[in-house]
Amino acid sequence: MTPLDPPRDTLLAAARKSTTREPIIQEPEPFEPEATRRDASVAESSRANRGWWDRNADEYQSEHGTFLGDDRFVWGPEGLDEVEAELLGPVEELKDKDVLEIGAGAAQCSRWLTARGARPVALDLSHRQLQHALRIGGSFPLVCADAGALPFADASFDLACSAYGALPFVADPRLVLREVRRVLRPGGRFVFSVTHPIRWAFPDEPGPEGLSVSSSYFDRTPYVEQDDQGRAVYVEHHRTIGDRVRDIAVSGFRLVDLVEPEWPAWNTSEWGGWSPLRGALIPGTAIFVCERD
Repeated sequence: MTPLDPPRDTLLAAARKSTTREPIIQEPEPFEPEATRRDASVAESSRANRGWWDRNADEYQSEHGTFLGDDRFVWGPEGLDEVEAELLGPVEELKDKDVLEIGAGAAQCSRWLTARGARPVALDLSHRQLQHALRIGGSFPLVCADAGALPFADASFDLACSAYGALPFVADPRLVLREVRRVLRPGGRFVFSVTHPIRWAFPDEPGPEGLSVSSSYFDRTPYVEQDDQGRAVYVEHHRTIGDRVRDIAVSGFRLVDLVEPEWPAWNTSEWGGWSPLRGALIPGTAIFVCERD
């Protein structure tokens, strides 16, 4: 776990000289991974996904940086914005709140929170993603760590959030949920978004071919991409809606809302398997709003 908390002047200088829309050089993938379905442990999933995001952070920020913006808080490919959703609470009440962003990527959400007077900390498993956060700039701490072993004292934060960070990629989501509960103060809120579980049953395609069920919604076998020696280089884990609700309850949270954003008419973008065509028919994102009693 490596804290990346440079002086304020360094961060502000990075913000002045660069934005997410500058061209980024991406090294080519050294091999074509094999896609399969098999078990993947906590350690294997963490190692594989840290490597994947380090290798693909440049391409991800180049491809999606304009949609995400430098300082927007977007919950998913539909474009639901926190300024409208207020899932963390009324915007005016964010001032002076300590907020942990998990799976922060280039820390766009933390930058938005800072502008509202909050005190965010942006955490990500990928060192390369956090280098993009440094490149864009900001006056908040960056921490490189695993969400299943948060390097913070008990009751350090008022709020926690995760927009498609950590939860879809971990083998044991209860480890993460319990860690988040530990670092939240009583009454704290944790809001996280993930791929909607129903999408696991459909091919990850944005066109008509992605509208027919191809696998069982109830098959929890992880999706794994592996190298020619069988080592995982990317892992994604599936949970049903019921699994997510049970994980939340067993981990000591109270579920207060479950949001399934509809695809808005203004959004004509495609993002992997997300698209206006599919978004009009099936949900793509699930957002869980939880509170620590």
